[in-house]
Amino acid sequence: MKKSDLPTKLCPVCQRPFAWRKKWERNWDEVRYCSERCRRQRSATGGEASP
Repeated sequence: MKKSDLPTKLCPVCQRPFAWRKKWERNWDEVRYCSERCRRQRSATGGEASP
């Protein structure tokens, strides 16, 4: 499978597209952020509210 064939999502914090990764194989539907940095900044930039 080529990298261009992998599914992508848009990060709500940085607005950049990010591709599927092997470590997200089991929970791809739950992945929302492209990185740990964006996940931590979610409340500062108006992303989803902290649970």
